[in-house]
Amino acid sequence: MFKYFPHTPEDIASMLEVIGVSSLDDLFAQINPSLRTMKEFNLPSSQSEYEVRKTIGNLAKMNQTYISFLGAGSYESFTPSVVASLTSRQEFLTAYTPYQPEISQGTLQYVFEFQSMISELTGMDVANASMYDGATATAEAMLMASAHTKRSTLLLSGTLHPHTIEVVKTYAKYRGLQVKVIPASNHILDVKALEFALDEDVAGLIVAYPNYYGYLEDYEAVSPLLQKNKSLFIIQTDPSSLALFKTPRAWGADIVCGEAQSLGIAPSYGGPYLGILATTKALMRKLPGRIVGMTKDIDGKRAFVLTLQAREQHIRREKANSNICSNQSLMALSTVIYMSLMGKQGMEAVAKRAYDNAHYLESSLVATGKFHQVSDIPHHKEFVLKTDENLEVLSKKWQERGFLGGLMLDSHHALFCGHETRSKDEIDAFVKVVGESYE
Repeated sequence: MFKYFPHTPEDIASMLEVIGVSSLDDLFAQINPSLRTMKEFNLPSSQSEYEVRKTIGNLAKMNQTYISFLGAGSYESFTPSVVASLTSRQEFLTAYTPYQPEISQGTLQYVFEFQSMISELTGMDVANASMYDGATATAEAMLMASAHTKRSTLLLSGTLHPHTIEVVKTYAKYRGLQVKVIPASNHILDVKALEFALDEDVAGLIVAYPNYYGYLEDYEAVSPLLQKNKSLFIIQTDPSSLALFKTPRAWGADIVCGEAQSLGIAPSYGGPYLGILATTKALMRKLPGRIVGMTKDIDGKRAFVLTLQAREQHIRREKANSNICSNQSLMALSTVIYMSLMGKQGMEAVAKRAYDNAHYLESSLVATGKFHQVSDIPHHKEFVLKTDENLEVLSKKWQERGFLGGLMLDSHHALFCGHETRSKDEIDAFVKVVGESYE
C-alpha cells in the first residue's frame, strides 16, 4: 500500500465488480486512444507532490508552457492537492451566506478560523471574511477610514499597485471622496511629500508592505505623523510575506488590507481571488463583510454565529459602510486548508524559499553584467533591475526560449519575481538565456 493510496487490491476488485468493469483500464475506454499515452512515466522513487506534477506536466507537450518570473500581484504558489479535493466537496460549493447558524456550523467554523489566522498573521485584533480581492479590500479600508474620521481625503502611496490605485479612485469618485497620490521616490514613499500633504481633512494614508516593487519599506517615521494629524494608517500587504517579516500592527497600522492569492490559491485571469481586511477593536464596528464569533449553545457546546450584524446591509442598510453582501468564503476555505496544512514552520519555509529564490535570481542577473540594481532596500520575492538594452526586444527573445521574464515598468526597467515554485535549475536556465540575449 502507498501512503496516499489506501485501497488494497481486494478493495479495488470489489469496487470494479460493483460498477461492472473488469479492470482499471476499462474506466478509460471512452477516451480516444490517440489522446492517451501508454509509455511508462519512470517517476523517481522520492519526489515531492509539486515535483511529480511538474514531471508529468513535462510529458504533455500538446500545450506550450513557460517558466515565469512575472509577479506584480499574481504569484505561482504551491497548493497541495488536498486543498482542491476538500473545497470541491458539495457541502462547500453549495454554501451561501450563513445566516442560519443551526445548519451552517461547518461554514461558520472555517470562516472563524480564517479570521483567526489572518489576525495572527497581521497582528490585528479582528479580521473579517467575504472580501472579493486585494484591490476592493483596499477600497473598503478607505471607506472605513472616512466613516471613522468623518474626513473626505485619502492619501495613497505611489508604491501601491497601479491597478489598486485605480480601483480606489473609482470607489472614491462615487462616494464623494478625494484621493491624492503621494509620489514615490526611488521606489519608496516620499515621507517629506507625505508630511506636506497632511492636513485636517486627511482621513488616512494607504501604503504597501511589501510595496509594488517588492521592497520592504521602513514606516517607523510614518505612524507618528499620522497619529499627530489624527489620520488612520492603512497598510496593504501580501500575507504570505508576514510569515517572515514584521507585522503591519508592529508598524502602527490601524487597518490592514491585501490580497490572499499567495496563500495557496492558483493564479488565474482575474480571479477568483481573495481580499483580506483586519483592524483594531476600536474600528471593528466599521468592518464590512462577515464577522463570525464563537459562543456556546444551550447545551454548553462550542458554537459559531455571525456577530456584530448591525454593521451589515441586510439589517441597517441605510447606515452600512458597504454594499458587500455576497459570500466569498469558498476562497477563504482554500486558504484555511492551505495554512492548516503548512503550519507555522511550513509557511515560514515557503516564504523563505521565495526570498532565497528572489535574491539568487537578482544576484545572478546582475552577475551577467547586463542588469544593474536600482535600490539596496530589502525586498522579499520581487525586485527591480535596470538594463541599457530595450526590454521589449529582450522579452520577445526570452519568450521564444520558453521564459516569461520580468514585467516591463518602462523600456529599461523590469520587475522580476522569484516564485517559491522556481527551482535553481530553472533560474540558472533563465539567467543563461538572458546572457545569450545580448549577443
